[in-house]
Amino acid sequence: MTSTPSTTTVDRKAGQAAEPGASVLVTSQGTTTIASTVVRQIAGRAARDVPGVHALGGGAARALGALRERVPGAHASAGQGVTVEVGEKQAAIDLRVVVDYGASIPALARTVRADTIAAVEDMTGLEVIEVNIAVEDVHVPGEQAEPTPTRVH
Repeated sequence: MTSTPSTTTVDRKAGQAAEPGASVLVTSQGTTTIASTVVRQIAGRAARDVPGVHALGGGAARALGALRERVPGAHASAGQGVTVEVGEKQAAIDLRVVVDYGASIPALARTVRADTIAAVEDMTGLEVIEVNIAVEDVHVPGEQAEPTPTRVH
């Protein structure tokens, strides 16, 4: 995305105007690069914190995460169910979510999108150009979504 000459970019952290087309990640004093895994973790944590989001990821990813949680000292990945594309100044995010039964999916999607954008932009300085949300399942309390892995003795 290219800024027009009349547009001024504001460094939200410093509250100062930057040169047109400038990024908070590219300055006269150096360049900051942010790995896509960092953006994945930030987006995943922001989405999970929204009430009504039961989990992130498709069935296979959730099953693998459940197995990982049973290993002492291991935990589910914060980026599970999150795919990102990160450029020099912008990021695009895809989320796969499982919602709690009874949650308004359109309202939940608005909140997840807004919270994810705010978290990524505030923490990284990247402009989030889109957050696509795929609702892959509904969690109903008391129902078991996936079969419990059978232990072999």
